[in-house]
Amino acid sequence: MGEKDSETAPIWGKTRERERSNNNNIQPMDLESSSSVSGQQRSLTQSRSSYEERGRGVKEFRSWFPWLIPCFVVANVAVFVITMYVNNCPKKSGDCFADFLGRFSFQNTRENPLLGPSSLTLQTMGGLDVKKVVKGDEGWRLLSCNWLHGGVVHLLMNMLTLLFIGIRMEREFGFIRIGLLYLISGFGGSILSALFLRSNISVGASGAVFGLLGGMLSEIFINWTIYSNKVVTIVTLVLIVAVNLGLGVLPGVDNFAHIGGFATGFLLGFVLLIRPHYGWINQRNGPGAKPHRFKIYQGILWTISLLILVAG
Repeated sequence: MGEKDSETAPIWGKTRERERSNNNNIQPMDLESSSSVSGQQRSLTQSRSSYEERGRGVKEFRSWFPWLIPCFVVANVAVFVITMYVNNCPKKSGDCFADFLGRFSFQNTRENPLLGPSSLTLQTMGGLDVKKVVKGDEGWRLLSCNWLHGGVVHLLMNMLTLLFIGIRMEREFGFIRIGLLYLISGFGGSILSALFLRSNISVGASGAVFGLLGGMLSEIFINWTIYSNKVVTIVTLVLIVAVNLGLGVLPGVDNFAHIGGFATGFLLGFVLLIRPHYGWINQRNGPGAKPHRFKIYQGILWTISLLILVAG
């Protein structure tokens, strides 16, 4: 379901082989000494297609139709509409913003500058309230809070980011792995938030979105051999995360959910997004002995990350 037959390309930039193929100069990795490489380039170019084409038939390189992330966006928007319906500001408060929306009007901006419901409504709808989780045995709030948002501004920021990042990742890795990455990262963000933010109601998909960013970063590390612009990509991702974490110091923003979601997604990326290394793809259909599907460092990162996740 959701699978397409077309080839796929890495999320960030070009693969090493695609970058080389632009100049019709395709080379295997470390097969011959530098003195004999030039003599074999012609036959290699004729006998081997691009890196992505050689990856066809390998499950890790399928291209998927992205449908789950749009469904997540629709679900978040629908939950927000229901939340505003339950909020019913004109009846319960009377001091509302955008009165022309009637029952769906927002709380006064002094109470909620994000253009949304009251904190009481968010608590009623399943916002993360540590006291209710611990004393009321309402552990489901660790999951439900990820589908609630404090206002239109909050919702738009998270959903636009989710669409921009999530669709590309789902197209690359499929709905199962990206769905698990999103949901488990959101849960991890809720856990850290519950441990350190005990006095406020916490809501939002930010932890899950940060988990996707963390997964993107760890995917570069564990699939290190297939990327050519690694440093630029890593710097770009780190800057994006740093800016968003910097915004987390603003009043009313739950930075613990951001950090928890990012850390969970970073570890999950090593487990869920691993791919065969560059040399295996190059040589899997060639004559002679085949290299192992994964490099030793990939196995080490996968094992350590899984152990940390389970222990955590």
